[in-house]
Amino acid sequence: MRRFLIRVATLAAAATTLAVPAAPTTAVAAQGLSFRPLQYNTNGYNWGGYAATGSGFTSVSASWTEPNATCNSTNDLYAPWVGIDGYGSSTVEQTGVATDCSSGSPVHQAWYEMYPANPVYLSLSSYPVSAGDHITASVTYAGSSRYTLKLTDSTRGWTYSTTKSLSAKRASAEVIIESPTGSYPNFGTLSFTSATVNGKSLGSSGPVALDPSANGTYEARTSALGSSGTSFTETFLHQ
Repeated sequence: MRRFLIRVATLAAAATTLAVPAAPTTAVAAQGLSFRPLQYNTNGYNWGGYAATGSGFTSVSASWTEPNATCNSTNDLYAPWVGIDGYGSSTVEQTGVATDCSSGSPVHQAWYEMYPANPVYLSLSSYPVSAGDHITASVTYAGSSRYTLKLTDSTRGWTYSTTKSLSAKRASAEVIIESPTGSYPNFGTLSFTSATVNGKSLGSSGPVALDPSANGTYEARTSALGSSGTSFTETFLHQ
């Protein structure tokens, strides 16, 4: 049976401290928002994808081609990401690419987050992302409460990797799309491929399927896993 995660009701207003040069003003809206765990989300549903649950998760990874999104409003914001924790636990160790429509046009920006710390958005000039780029993301437990978050844009030829410390339960692993504002741009169809958990296929972990919705209307649909257990699609339905 499908279960649903819930849309953020209260948005973080504090400014984000960046570990890299600040992004242009076209992407500032995203930098005031966090991609948050389940128990901090209320009044709607904002996660789509798959979440594996249990204990002792050590790695998660997936690839996708960044969609050519169409902004429906300046409130539209979403990100595909991979992460450990967040489904039934109070932290999320995650990385992906956010698409921000606050300027009226989609701005794609790489980021990582060790929630409850603020998200860190990578420099648009040093780590550019455009629609059509092939992205690979991974989060790996490195021992002693340390996590390595890695993001690669093979189309642009860059890789960003950082290792951060956080006391966390490692109680879930996810391959997800999320909108902190509860408002998805029209991203068409996003295909996740090569999705693994603990070095094995995502499907082998018996993950829970999630569909994002708001006010009783589905915003996107998560497909069944492919025969290999490593691929699925997210299809935009409604803002």
